[in-house]
Amino acid sequence: MPVDVKYSTQATANGGRDGRSRTADGTLDVTLATPKELGGAGGPGNNPEQLFAAGYAACFLGAMKFVAAQDRRKVPDEATVTATVGIGPRSEGGFGITAALAISLPGWEKAEAEALVAKAHQVCPYSNATRGNVDVGLTVA
Repeated sequence: MPVDVKYSTQATANGGRDGRSRTADGTLDVTLATPKELGGAGGPGNNPEQLFAAGYAACFLGAMKFVAAQDRRKVPDEATVTATVGIGPRSEGGFGITAALAISLPGWEKAEAEALVAKAHQVCPYSNATRGNVDVGLTVA
């Protein structure tokens, strides 16, 4: 399915999981470190899974706001999305990731919140990118 790109960005990594990653405009410049659980030193720095979790959580909350606005509703400022991303070996070989989103939508009835989350999951670009590749768990608190 073609995408009508409205924005693009670029980041360059060097050194892999124990290196550095920086956006072309310099607004994001992170030191990368492999966690001990993956055989690394676990030193200061972030890892790709943390960056993916942060991006997915923010993007999904944005998708919730977009969908709510279409129904003339507002997502409260206190709403949160917590993304948990895991990585490990796949039985088929190589590595895979898991993802789960925990959503808190204060002031919304649970059924309404679940309906909004289901719609947002169809709109969110991260959800669309993972669909068919990663089972994403959705939990509404």
